Amino acid sequence: MTVNEANNTLKILSVSVITTCYGRNRHLYNLLASLANGSVRPAEVIIVNDDAEPERLAEYDLNIIKIATTENGLSDNASFDIGRNRNLGAAKASYDALIFLDVDCIIAPTFIEQLTAKLQRHSDALLMGQPRYLTRPLKDDESIRLQQGTLPSDHLDELSVFNPYRDNFLEIDQFKTDNTIKQTQDYGAFWSLCFAIMRDQFDQIGGFDTSYVGYGAEDTDFAFMACKLNIDFYLTNDVIYHQQHSVYRPPLNHLESIIINANRFYEKWQHWPMAGWLAEFADMGIIDWHAEQSKPISVKRQPSSTEIENAYYPDAPYV
Repeated sequence: MTVNEANNTLKILSVSVITTCYGRNRHLYNLLASLANGSVRPAEVIIVNDDAEPERLAEYDLNIIKIATTENGLSDNASFDIGRNRNLGAAKASYDALIFLDVDCIIAPTFIEQLTAKLQRHSDALLMGQPRYLTRPLKDDESIRLQQGTLPSDHLDELSVFNPYRDNFLEIDQFKTDNTIKQTQDYGAFWSLCFAIMRDQFDQIGGFDTSYVGYGAEDTDFAFMACKLNIDFYLTNDVIYHQQHSVYRPPLNHLESIIINANRFYEKWQHWPMAGWLAEFADMGIIDWHAEQSKPISVKRQPSSTEIENAYYPDAPYV
């Protein structure tokens, strides 16, 4: 039996997978390949995206629903907003079980099956998967094998690492068979890279607060609202592999939006998000901030081109 013939017999789960991207279609096609070759298939995959090639999307044995970012009424020059686009994808979803994946995810074969089962058992909760970070981009032949369903997850395990600054499951050999899940009160540990939630809870939270702009804090805000509403938060050992891309340490390329969003977050929650980055910006003399302050952050100066260049890490697996 060929891989395609085997895939045609896969069980379809009543779950909507939602992703959004622009200009990162190589990542998108790798994500779709992993979804098409998983142990089960989601009933639909909603892509909020403007530039994916329809003929490429047609190659995947998935029920793909492509939504233009302009459907949310934004002008072209402000059309890509990740929180707003996630909300749009959720509004279009046909199923109550929702799994959100960033476009730079590659799922482990059992990710959809196991995370959906856990969501059914904890239908009033917010669940987050376990990221592993690829230390380099996939090579062309690896992407081809992923498309064909012949790239083993063991290979991706060897190419990936944990983020040591996050809460991780360490039982690596149990990832694909164990149903490990643990509740946490640390809602600040939530990251929207890979999470699952039922529609009622998503709507209760109000989706993502679209007053945040660009990069930073919108996912922490989402989790804090879940905490305020007494929605339990669980970490699971269901693995996604984060596709490697260049980063800035600290993220000086997102300075403006980080400051806007940090001020917005503090105004709403009386708590500073992204404190590690804010401390680095303050140590560089770029912003006026300390952890105990209650006044809005002000920018003292713009980073120099040399500082931005020195912060660029093309080969780092995570920020």
